Amino acid sequence: MKTPLEDWKERFPDKFVSPDVAFSHIHRGDRIFVGTGCGKPQFLVEEMVRYVSEHPKAFFDAEVLHVWTLGVAPYMREEFKRNFRHNAFFISANTRDEVNEGLADYTAIFLSQVPDLFYRRVVPIDIALVQVSPPDRYGYMSLGISVDIVRAAVDSAGGVICQVNSHMPRVHGDSFVHIKDVDCIIPHDEPLLEYESEVPDEIAHRIGRYVARLVEDGSTIQVGYGRIPNAVLANLSEKEHLGVHTELLSDGIVELMKKGVIDNSRKSLDRNKTVAAFSMGHRETYAYLSDNPAVEFQPVQYTNDPMIIARQERMTAINTALSIDLTGQATAESIGKIFYSGIGGQADFMRGAVLAPKGKSILVLESTARNGEVSRIVPILPEGTGVTLTRGDIHYVVTEYGIAYLHGKNVRERAMELIGIAHPKFRPWLLREAKNLNLIYKDQAYVPGERGQYPEELETYRTTKAGLEILLRPVKLSDEPLLKDFFYSLSDRSIYKRFISARTDMPHERLQEFAVIDYTREMVILAVIGEPGQETVIGLGQYGIDETTHTAEVALVVRDDHQNKGVGTEILNYLTYLAKRHGLLGFTAEVLVENRAMLHLFEKAGFKIEKRREAGVYELRMLF
Repeated sequence: MKTPLEDWKERFPDKFVSPDVAFSHIHRGDRIFVGTGCGKPQFLVEEMVRYVSEHPKAFFDAEVLHVWTLGVAPYMREEFKRNFRHNAFFISANTRDEVNEGLADYTAIFLSQVPDLFYRRVVPIDIALVQVSPPDRYGYMSLGISVDIVRAAVDSAGGVICQVNSHMPRVHGDSFVHIKDVDCIIPHDEPLLEYESEVPDEIAHRIGRYVARLVEDGSTIQVGYGRIPNAVLANLSEKEHLGVHTELLSDGIVELMKKGVIDNSRKSLDRNKTVAAFSMGHRETYAYLSDNPAVEFQPVQYTNDPMIIARQERMTAINTALSIDLTGQATAESIGKIFYSGIGGQADFMRGAVLAPKGKSILVLESTARNGEVSRIVPILPEGTGVTLTRGDIHYVVTEYGIAYLHGKNVRERAMELIGIAHPKFRPWLLREAKNLNLIYKDQAYVPGERGQYPEELETYRTTKAGLEILLRPVKLSDEPLLKDFFYSLSDRSIYKRFISARTDMPHERLQEFAVIDYTREMVILAVIGEPGQETVIGLGQYGIDETTHTAEVALVVRDDHQNKGVGTEILNYLTYLAKRHGLLGFTAEVLVENRAMLHLFEKAGFKIEKRREAGVYELRMLF
């Protein structure tokens, strides 16, 4: 019994040609498009180079267009410099040196806009080299794992040369090309290219765990490629009803689909469908995509359209960067004047997420580069750096040291947030430079070294007697705005009871006393509600250690609208736990005689209490 391919070969024998016949259609100065990433037609590229080697005068100055080059790019060899010149819409490792040496070109453009260049013939495509699945009985071949800009190249090219490969999966969506609409068909089976990303390390997993806090159940996600995005996906396994609208479909997304974490049931658009533009992964992923009705591949003018992205409720875009400055400008495409990658689709998705209802844009990066020698968080981006994301494109920045929330923050607050998640050894430098740039207060204090390093391990969740879930955590260097809002939310009466003073102002100088602490000698614990970046402080407790008596002076205050809900009890219990862990013997405190609520709180805590009354104030000594 004949296969569909054999049947169509009989019906269209003129289309089935040898590589030499196919490449004889290329002329001097033609623009040759090559399929994307792991969908690259390797055999066609090798045969084209062989053809030129054997016919060195067949054509000159051909421009090879590509969005992402994996594997070998033989047309970039020195011997072919008169025949080919590479033009990348996104720079990959095997073209980076040539672009920076002026031996190849880079076209900076949002990936979503590339198809329009082809269709309007701003960049006309003369020949498209693509890889497809074998035709079905109706004559349709699938572009498989690479639809992205390949769809537009096939639609607009003067001639289309297809490598029919039985290893290419038949992927649903806008991926089908009819055999009558192509010019040359060259059957050749070979394994598809596979993308080997780095295995996530502990730093990447720390970042992934932070990001998991931000991804809500029912969100639609877009995730980039590489070690950190892989770690992000690995840490989403406890989520429910996630959807996917992305550019790249990776192994990690497929694993979450298999586990049922991604079911696309809550998406606003394309419900019950994972939507992507291309895939780079392993052969097991490609096999999963084949004829899978739960997956649709669409061209980038759909997947990457910010207005389409913005229609997905809870759209959450997660992307990496090379560097970010203290004002929130980030680059993912260059290191100073050195071109490194490209604009790609990152800005499309981050801006779409910012516009989406309840959307989130999350930028993830390791705090350092070059084995810890360079900070990725810098005072200002170096001269020549391409700004991929502007100050308005980013909601959250995540490093292995925590989460910074930038959206709606002024430049001073942004700088403090970002310094707070930089590598500790670079924070003093960043503070000095931020002061020199007038980004932060000139008198901004800082406790250097381990004494001032935020003890994340002390974060803990508690449920109060009233059923209120709160996060108890140490104060951070960047918490000054939260503390300001907290103190000014207190009634004059609450302030008087806490400070035994009629003074109600809380300027920067006083706030620093609460926000900048030596964690080895004192502790400030905040009771907060709300998600990271949108927290509200509803209670504060603190103690300062007296080394001579091995005790600590303790004080706490709760917002008026959250009093009598058990918040103070939880704060005091946690401060007691921390003090005992530190080896302290007990607390001391000064409490107004009329402050019966605070006295009752201490009395029911189980301390052995000694009281001394003087001038309307109880001086308490409370031993554990």
